[in-house]
Amino acid sequence: MDYRKEDKTKKAVVVLLAACLITSPVFTQEIVIEEDYPLISIESFYIQEQSQSTDRNKKLESMEYVRRAISKGDRGTEIQSALDKLALEGVINQTRENGRLANYPEVRTQAAIVLGEMGTPEAGNTLLKLILAEYEPMVITEAIQSLTKIGITNKAGRVISQVVDRFDILLSDNRLAYAALEAFASLAEKNNGMLDPLVLKTIMRITEGRYNGKVRARANLLIAKLKEY
Repeated sequence: MDYRKEDKTKKAVVVLLAACLITSPVFTQEIVIEEDYPLISIESFYIQEQSQSTDRNKKLESMEYVRRAISKGDRGTEIQSALDKLALEGVINQTRENGRLANYPEVRTQAAIVLGEMGTPEAGNTLLKLILAEYEPMVITEAIQSLTKIGITNKAGRVISQVVDRFDILLSDNRLAYAALEAFASLAEKNNGMLDPLVLKTIMRITEGRYNGKVRARANLLIAKLKEY
């Protein structure tokens, strides 16, 4: 057997395979992906992956990573995108896996709290969307408190007023009403006592509504404060 001839044949095959690999679409695509996509930290990657999971515990776990990122000063689009996903899933955005709807109010509650820690205008917009779409009082309460922390606008005041009135008709909630009154007080201070008529009507309704003494007292105190401006 001519081993030199066989060796030359093997070398020719290797060269041919290498040439095919270099010119193949797959090889070219891998180079493009490496060049087009920015590097990402393991923390950001974990937040993205866990927030998109349909598993409740993984979503709650991702929230801790988000908190850690915010504490380090990270308030970028990746963090905001993850919080949007966590806060609005089940009320605006619907995700299904094997026919099951991912709907976890406790996840939205935690997301509402963290959005307040985020403190950006984008976080405020997400909270406003959540308040409008949400049906769980505990979630709305945390969203209102976070929005108050970021800064209440006149538009936000009207939205909160409408939500409180809706629950007042169906099933009044003391914590929600109290959070709303604190938001209205913040808005009144910002506007030097001037409030939307819709907001004023809501405050008056709370003074006469089916709320506990603490809530009604807060509403009456706010009315007295408004008269001083």
